[in-house]
Amino acid sequence: MKVIAVVAALVLALLFQTTLAGMSFRGGTLVNFVLIAVICVALSFGAVTGLLAGAAGGLVQDAIAGGVVGIGGLSKTIVGFFVGVVGAHFIVSQPAPRFVMFVGGTVVHELCFQSLYNLLEGRAPHFAWGTLFTQAAINGLIGILAFQIVEGAPGLMQRRESRRATFGRRRF
Repeated sequence: MKVIAVVAALVLALLFQTTLAGMSFRGGTLVNFVLIAVICVALSFGAVTGLLAGAAGGLVQDAIAGGVVGIGGLSKTIVGFFVGVVGAHFIVSQPAPRFVMFVGGTVVHELCFQSLYNLLEGRAPHFAWGTLFTQAAINGLIGILAFQIVEGAPGLMQRRESRRATFGRRRF
């Protein structure tokens, strides 16, 4: 069941990322759905699953986006592993700690990605801090919303079924 959930999360994230690719802010992507999915998987299932999800999602995203294949995969692998480790050591069941994890994961991902890419090209790293923190905040908000939807869906279905059963017994 865990494998199906992880694969479904990555496929949905890749679909969102490719269909909403026009969303950009000063040349940088406004939201990284694959990174959000990797962080969600790492917080839900642990470090090893986050590592594997980061590697798979990052490599597929690199292959779809073009350019150097592997840099995004390595960056997402690092983030997936460390988010899973930190998530196992601290209580991250409330929205505020989860937001911190999404923001921190986004910042680490972008620092790793830009550093590796610039190292490969032989340039000095240059970071657009405003864009980076904007992307981190948006990723955090979307990640919190995704967690709320995933955690609230089973309860919503149960309430709907109980309401349907209650209305079915009434005779007017």
